[in-house]
Amino acid sequence: MKKRIKELAKEFHEEIIGIRRHLHQHPELSFEEVKTGQFIAKKLKEYGIPYKHGIADNGVVGLIKGKNPSKKIIALRGDIDALPITEANEVPYKSKNEGVMHACGHDVHTSSLLGTAKILNTLKDQFEGTVKLIFQPGEEKLPGGASIMIKEGVLKNPKPTSIFGQHVHPPLEAGTIGIRPGKYMASTDEIYITLTGKGGHGALPQNCIDPIVVVSNIIVSLQQIVSRSANPTVPTVLTFGKINSTGGATNVIPDEVKVEGTFRTMDEKWRKQAHKKMKKMAEGLAKSMGAKCTFNIVKGYPFLVNEEELTLRAKKRAQEYLGKSKVVDLPIRMTAEDFAYFSQEMPACFYRLGTGNKKRGITSSVHTNTFDIDESALETSIGLMAWLAIGELSES
Repeated sequence: MKKRIKELAKEFHEEIIGIRRHLHQHPELSFEEVKTGQFIAKKLKEYGIPYKHGIADNGVVGLIKGKNPSKKIIALRGDIDALPITEANEVPYKSKNEGVMHACGHDVHTSSLLGTAKILNTLKDQFEGTVKLIFQPGEEKLPGGASIMIKEGVLKNPKPTSIFGQHVHPPLEAGTIGIRPGKYMASTDEIYITLTGKGGHGALPQNCIDPIVVVSNIIVSLQQIVSRSANPTVPTVLTFGKINSTGGATNVIPDEVKVEGTFRTMDEKWRKQAHKKMKKMAEGLAKSMGAKCTFNIVKGYPFLVNEEELTLRAKKRAQEYLGKSKVVDLPIRMTAEDFAYFSQEMPACFYRLGTGNKKRGITSSVHTNTFDIDESALETSIGLMAWLAIGELSES
C-alpha cells in the first residue's frame, strides 16, 4: 500500500502543483471564498467524489467511502482563505487579486487535500471505512470557520472518530514534517482598552488626568498576571502591540488613549480567571488615578491539543513513510489556529509540513509578502496524508 501511495503521489504531483498555483493566483479573504469553494466543488465532481457545498457559506465537505463504509470514519481538514497582504513575489503564479495573498499557505492545504482525496478515491476499494474531507473557510478571522462548520453539523452524518490537519512550516525543509503530541498551540484572545482622562497643556499636568501615564501603569501592572498569577507550568503570553492617543502632541496631554493586545494560554480554566483578573486590575488602577477604563476582551480560538495516542500513531506512520530522520519533534507554539475547535471536540492530530528550501532561498515566514514554498513538498503532503488516513482507518 505504501509503495502504491507513493506512486500515485508522484503521478498526481504535477496536477496538484497546477491546482496550488491556480489557487495562489486567485486568493480570497476569510468568509469571501466564493470562487475558491466553487473550484473545490468542481474538482471533487471531476474526481467522482460526492460532496456538499455551502457549509459555513463557502465550505465544502466530501465523502470517500471505502469497503464497509460505516466501519470507521475519520476526517481530514484543509483551510481555504487568504490574507489581506500584497504579494511581492515575482513568480508566474503571483496573486492576481490586489491586496490579497495566500501568505499563510492555505493554497497548499487546499491543493494538498484535493491531492490526498484523489489518491484515496483511487484506492477506495482497498481500504475499509469512510474519509470525510473538510474544506474550511475563514480560518484567519474570528469567530473562525471551524466553529461555524461545527455548529452547522460538519462533525455529524457521518460522525468521524478522529481528525487530521496540517500546516505549512517554512523553517522545515521540504520532504520533512514536524509533530507534537499533547498541547501544541495556544488559545488567543484580543484585548481592547480605552482609557479616558482629562487632556490639557503638557506643561500643566497638575490640571489634567494624563491617560498615557495611567495606561502605562496598567500595561506594566497587567504583566503581573503572567509573572505572579499564572501557574509556571501553563504557558501564558500577554502582549500589547498598539497604543493610540486622540488629540495628543509633544505638548498636549490627550483626553483618551486606546490600547490593543493579545492574551494567549493553554488552560481554559486559567484563561477565564485571567480575563477577570485583568479587567479588575485595569479598571481599579484607572479609578485610583482618576481616570475611566473600558476593558474589553474578544474571546478567540481555544488551545489546540493533539490527542496523545492518535498523534503517536501518526508519528510512527510518518516515520514509516518518510524515514525517521524526516520526522522531527516540535516545541509548543503560542500562535493560534482554529483547528483547535476540532481538537476540543474529538481526538485530533495537527502536524507541520516542511516547505522551505534554504539552498533555493525559500525561507520567508508565513504572513509575509514574500512567502512561497518548495513545491516538492506537495508530493510529500498528499502521499503522507493518504498514508495516515488509511493507517488510521485500519486501526481497531
